[in-house]
Amino acid sequence: MKSALLALLLSCASVVPALAQEWAMDGRDPVGYFSDGRAMAGRGDIATMWKGHVWHFVSEENRARFEADPRRFAPAFNGYCPVNLADGRLVEGNPEIFAVIGQRLYLLRSDAARRRLMDQPTEVLSRARTAWADARK
Repeated sequence: MKSALLALLLSCASVVPALAQEWAMDGRDPVGYFSDGRAMAGRGDIATMWKGHVWHFVSEENRARFEADPRRFAPAFNGYCPVNLADGRLVEGNPEIFAVIGQRLYLLRSDAARRRLMDQPTEVLSRARTAWADARK
């Protein structure tokens, strides 16, 4: 019995690293924000690895577009909320709450943060960029 259990565990060992990889943006298709203007769940069978995360897509076309220029589609500030950054806090954004400004995707923490960003994009993004640069030092 113990040898059967050990054999089963060893046969699954190659799967463990794949399961340990983090899904980028909770599995949302980053290209969809630009092409369809909405957060769309990607498919498990259409994915790619970039910067240690698994990125999912709704179509092979979207995956190819992402692979050609991933920085264009990946969220700014590594997905942290720019409004919280501007206020000096490092808080992850929610992939369901977003804004595309100047061909950049921003994930926001809340609807209130989205409204604030849309009301004051220049001020918020300027302060967020400064805070992001300081956080990365």
